[in-house]
Amino acid sequence: MTAFRALLKKELATLFASPLAYLALTLVMLVTALIFFDHLRIYNQILFLYASNSMGGFESDTVPDHINVRDSVFFPVLETLGITLIALIPVITMRVFSEERARGTDELLLTLQLSPTQIVLAKFLVTYGFVVLMMAGSFVYPAMATVEGGIGAQHLLAVFLGLSLHALGLASLGLVCSAFSASQLVAAVASWALGFVLWDFAWASAFVNEGVGRVLDLISIHPRYGSFAEGIVNLEHFAYFAGLAVVSLALARFSFDWRRVAG
Repeated sequence: MTAFRALLKKELATLFASPLAYLALTLVMLVTALIFFDHLRIYNQILFLYASNSMGGFESDTVPDHINVRDSVFFPVLETLGITLIALIPVITMRVFSEERARGTDELLLTLQLSPTQIVLAKFLVTYGFVVLMMAGSFVYPAMATVEGGIGAQHLLAVFLGLSLHALGLASLGLVCSAFSASQLVAAVASWALGFVLWDFAWASAFVNEGVGRVLDLISIHPRYGSFAEGIVNLEHFAYFAGLAVVSLALARFSFDWRRVAG
């Protein structure tokens, strides 16, 4: 356990010493702010139009039911942010394993009384922790919309959970890509492509039979993420992201054996 704790500290130090980590954190918060304020601007313009006499008008303290912060601001922000994260999360995950492989230090770690499972687990835990921190920072603006829109604390927590699980799922995919590549660029591109492919298979329903369509829907990220945005915590959807993390851990662990056989 001493060696494992030392590895955790080393991974934390390496992560926070990397400018890419701060770049990704800044980009996520900046993009979230831009998306949020852009939708808020559009929402205010719609309110102005409905308040004008030409549109019939309404009392200053009354807003039509179909014009609300939740539908006009909150949901679009989360939808856009969910897609944006597919491009930003690989910036964090691309170097986690690839850098070790390129330098040859991954084999050195195995000589320090650390098993491949411990190495993989440490890297996943540190990356997951940073991703949750990044989501907490980016969630400030959607949370503002939630509070102003009168949505309860339970809905707010459900949305944050969904946003975090979505980001962690993308991080899992990115870590697997990093584990099987010595090139950070290849790992980033592969993670980006895999995230977009798994995001939503709804477009494929017109080209496949019903059975295949159901299978594609089961492995799609968007339907699960979308339910959390509605404030619904579905254990089946939670299990989807947990299963994605477990499979990714197993594949990253397998990469050690695969490299040993291939080498």
